[in-house]
Amino acid sequence: MKPVASMSAHLFLRLCGIALLLTLSYFGGQGVARISDESAALLPVSGAASTSWGLGFGEPGTPPAGTVSANTLKKYNAYYIEETAEKKLYLTFDCGFENGNTPAILDALKKHDAPATFFVVGNYLDTSPDLVKRMLAEGHTVGNHTYHHPNMSKISTEADFAKELESLEALYQEVTGEPISKYYRPPQGIYSEKNLQMAKDLGYHTFFWSLAYVDWKQDDQPTHEQAFDKLLTRIHPGAVVLLHNTSKTNGEILDELLTKWEEMGYTFHPLSELCGA
Repeated sequence: MKPVASMSAHLFLRLCGIALLLTLSYFGGQGVARISDESAALLPVSGAASTSWGLGFGEPGTPPAGTVSANTLKKYNAYYIEETAEKKLYLTFDCGFENGNTPAILDALKKHDAPATFFVVGNYLDTSPDLVKRMLAEGHTVGNHTYHHPNMSKISTEADFAKELESLEALYQEVTGEPISKYYRPPQGIYSEKNLQMAKDLGYHTFFWSLAYVDWKQDDQPTHEQAFDKLLTRIHPGAVVLLHNTSKTNGEILDELLTKWEEMGYTFHPLSELCGA
């Protein structure tokens, strides 16, 4: 039988060793967590895992950092910005439904001779074919926002993914008599690496954005001042601007907004210049 003092010393040493291990494990884990947190926005989503498109803004007038880099996206024929020092803008509108604001938006674009791309869903083609035809007649591009506007990252098979895009293609051809431009925007900006590859395999270019603001809440529309505060201070060379056609504020301010951007030295360009197609 060991003396009590020896047992206490032995126990003390064991406890010290356990405490040291726990301390190292804790700080090691914290270090890993910090690295993961800081790197998360810079790493591409892998495989079928989904992520939401996001932006990090710096000084006013400077390009934001996207969820993944422009170079990473390019291998999938995907874009969110043009890396340029020229004051060029690419105007895009997401069209989920029509509530009376699109005519004013088209009037403003026509006044400023500003080309835009309208990403439409099946419902919009069903309910507003004349507006879609007007978009084309006035020199704009219409892109594919899917037929049903689902979370596309939850669609795992190529056949089901293709069905969402091809169903809209067929309806667009029926309405306009022309094939749709192979421009795709993921609903809600939710995507996966697999999605991007499937879109590319179908011949599409995918477009995210480098400037947007909360303009889609019908019961909580931003004031004109709030809209200008975001859209004027965050504009930058090579911006892909996302606005929603359902926004009453957008319909009311677009003419003035385009004027202000022109006064800042910006010019408006079609997405074909960005992707070369």
